[in-house]
Amino acid sequence: MTMVEDIDARGMEHCETTALGVLLRHQGIDLSEPMLFGLGSGLSFVYWDSKSMDFPFLGGRVKPFELTRNLAAALRLELVVEETTSPRKAWRHVAEPVDAGRPVGLQLDSHHLDYFSTEAHFGGHVVAMYGYDERDAYLVDTAPQGGAVRTSLTALARARAERGPMTARHRSFTITAPSRPASPRDRIIPAIRSCADAFLNPPIANLGYRGIEKAAGRVPKWLQRGGDPREHLRRAAVLMETAGTGGALFRNLYRDFLAECAQLIDSSHLRTGHTLYAEAATLWTQVAALVSAAGGSGDAQDLARAGSVLHELSRLEREAMRALSTL
Repeated sequence: MTMVEDIDARGMEHCETTALGVLLRHQGIDLSEPMLFGLGSGLSFVYWDSKSMDFPFLGGRVKPFELTRNLAAALRLELVVEETTSPRKAWRHVAEPVDAGRPVGLQLDSHHLDYFSTEAHFGGHVVAMYGYDERDAYLVDTAPQGGAVRTSLTALARARAERGPMTARHRSFTITAPSRPASPRDRIIPAIRSCADAFLNPPIANLGYRGIEKAAGRVPKWLQRGGDPREHLRRAAVLMETAGTGGALFRNLYRDFLAECAQLIDSSHLRTGHTLYAEAATLWTQVAALVSAAGGSGDAQDLARAGSVLHELSRLEREAMRALSTL
């Protein structure tokens, strides 16, 4: 058995911040999950639908791995990323750091992991690996998935080799902190401004506050979708509220990030943003509850009410980001 020593196998709410927390704590940097998420400018919104999709996708964060790249740049960390189409090379990319006493991050499809609680494919899942033996890999996943867990090497290989939406080519990564990493406090305002700018100026109407407004118009029609729309509705509600989003489609994490920042920086704009995102988080939980109710009852009125709340959320989050952009 090969194991990295002194691993803090603390599972958090979201997969990418969980893996980043493991890697950074091993480098002597211990930040809260909201701070990791916020410094990585992780908040976003996307409404995505296409002819090839059975049901629309609502996302509340930047695309997979962008948070990691943003955080590494903000804190001036050395981020080494490996990708390959060769399973043999892919294993070497993760075994070598672990053999050398360093945890490694992996992007993979959670569907194949032995311990995972849902069977849906998700190619943007991220875990930290800190050990292996002749049969299993030892991983850190989110707290809801068990924190310190293990999966067979065979399952891990399948998860890393999967192709499809949001997957990567056997992506693995390590992080090294410089002797004098950037102060997280000094990077708060740039990270918030970057996040606000992207949210307020989306390149297409599916993203940012415009994406929320688009969702507001589309959600009331979700029961008219083909297939089994009620099951899709129930699944969409779970994805919004409990499936690794920290609750409220990541708004809880950003609310808590802003609260932590307000203890470090005296700014009325920051306090305004925090107040508005606290309200937004509550409303997103209401949206998820209404979508779930529609899945259970088949009542379109629940979706109509969800659409009304989403209209309010588009306005509210736009106002919050405008305040934060002036920091």
